[in-house]
Amino acid sequence: MNDLFVNSTFNFIKKNTNHTDYELLEIKYGIEGIYLTISKVIIILLLGYVFGYLKTIILTLLFFNILRFFAFGLHAKKSWQCLIISISQFNVLPYIFLHISINKYLIILISIIAIGSFIMFAPSDTEKRPLTNKKKRVIRKISSVIAGIIFFVLALYFKSIRVPILCSLIIETIMINPLSYKLLGLKYNNYKNRD
Repeated sequence: MNDLFVNSTFNFIKKNTNHTDYELLEIKYGIEGIYLTISKVIIILLLGYVFGYLKTIILTLLFFNILRFFAFGLHAKKSWQCLIISISQFNVLPYIFLHISINKYLIILISIIAIGSFIMFAPSDTEKRPLTNKKKRVIRKISSVIAGIIFFVLALYFKSIRVPILCSLIIETIMINPLSYKLLGLKYNNYKNRD
């Protein structure tokens, strides 16, 4: 299914536009990324619907993507790795958090770990998208810390969004951690290789 969608879309673009070979490679990579993202999100949402916590999944995805915009984070090399990691993070973690007692000490602990991680590791780039601009790295680090503080306050005072916020903080903390890169065999601090 993946090859059929990617190849037919790519061939349509190739026939009806005038791009260089390099641009066509980028377009094909983008099409593959879109397909994988859409199919992964559909699976995650379906699991959330089947198990009755779709709203929590949607909010977790929303809050996570806000953090990811600032702090970035790893991308798995293989689509099956990405799917397994995503289901673990966006389905299993919220499910667990919906079934445990969350007190203010747990909120404070998770928030301190997340904000500390943002200070130490954000933004965390990839080999394909190294963040070479020093000023932008500083802005993204500051923005991710501010977002983490805002999320902490929201989790503390708004019980209805507490689980999605805490899950998004944990997920983004994992996604920017150098140990996660090492476990997946990915290079860390890729901008240093481009300066």
